[in-house]
Amino acid sequence: MSSETETPTLSPHSPLKKKRSWSEVNKSRKEEKKKWKEDKLKKKIEKTQLETTQSTSASVTTLDNGNELAESPDLSTISIAVPGSILENAQSPELRTYLAGQIARAACIFQVDEVVVFDDYGDEASAKKSSLEDDSGTVSARQSCIQLGRILQYLECPQYLRKHFFPIHNDLKYCGILNPLNAPHHLGPNEEFQFREGVVLNKPSKTGQGSFVNIGLLKEVHVDKLLTPGVRCTVKLLPKNEQSKKLKGLVVSPKTPRKETGVYWGYSVRIATSLSKVFSQCPYKNGYDLTLGTSDKGTSVDEFSCPPFKHMLVMFGGLQGLEAALENDHVLEADDPKLLFDQYLNTLPEQGSKTIRTEEAILVSLAVLRAKLNPENKPLEIGGFVSDEQDPEIGNLGKQEREFEKKDVDPLSRFD
Repeated sequence: MSSETETPTLSPHSPLKKKRSWSEVNKSRKEEKKKWKEDKLKKKIEKTQLETTQSTSASVTTLDNGNELAESPDLSTISIAVPGSILENAQSPELRTYLAGQIARAACIFQVDEVVVFDDYGDEASAKKSSLEDDSGTVSARQSCIQLGRILQYLECPQYLRKHFFPIHNDLKYCGILNPLNAPHHLGPNEEFQFREGVVLNKPSKTGQGSFVNIGLLKEVHVDKLLTPGVRCTVKLLPKNEQSKKLKGLVVSPKTPRKETGVYWGYSVRIATSLSKVFSQCPYKNGYDLTLGTSDKGTSVDEFSCPPFKHMLVMFGGLQGLEAALENDHVLEADDPKLLFDQYLNTLPEQGSKTIRTEEAILVSLAVLRAKLNPENKPLEIGGFVSDEQDPEIGNLGKQEREFEKKDVDPLSRFD
């Protein structure tokens, strides 16, 4: 045997390891980097969602025996019910529109949460009807009720969203003459606030990574939830990241801004085709626990002492009063409208005019009731914002509030 080690020889057909070109190596590195970025973004979103869940669970109180109490109850609300027939008493289309604008202004000034437009003539088959989409779905009702509801919805919507939700319609033909609400949620592109209203865009995003929302700024915001394009939503903006140019936010309930900051966030509109449906279709679980009717035949408001309430309803009559509305309702069997309400009030005793118009009655009644109201769960005081040192998510809000305190001006003046 030979002592020499035999060196293996490669045959011409043996497979050799192919050397990758620089372009292939660079492409592989880019793919790995892209995957790493996607994983990092996914973890960041998961972390944000976890922090949101933790902040929600932190508001839940735990008893000594381990039983959990639900988080703080919803804020007390104020609803007003207005007959749609008041538009039919206006002499021209322009005055019909302006009348609706006066009601919207009154609702905003006195921080009304819900406006119910009801048909005080009853759901007559011969009446000219139209349809409108409210929170409960598409409703068909008398034309005057639908027009009033549509104008109320239009004025409540922030200006930068109106083109998305209100196509050209004859009911809105003269809305250009109306005074703006100047509500706190009608924010301009240069105004900063923690919450904003927006519309979901039909813009593609990566699977499972939320949607893009137009909130009236130069840049759209990337939210945490995948929503249907064209839907209106309320967005809570997250603190700006210096490393990222994108805006990010969380989708929250429309009730959240007022609950967390105390700032009024607009009203909802509901259509009721009869007087009885104002009560039976109430959106609150246990209905209205305090109902007030207004009439010159009622008890003087000076004698009224408001009990604590969770959801209050104040109802106004039309040209013929609530008596006619009750007579035209085929469900209610009461003969006297006093029997429908907890209190039947005359909000302007010793009036000088023989009649008070409904739009005037709304302003007078809400003004005189304001000091008497006794809500169980009041919203936060407007000046009670958390400073940015206490909560970094507030951003510039704390700095703005300290500036207002130094200047001794109303914090809501920035919305004017």
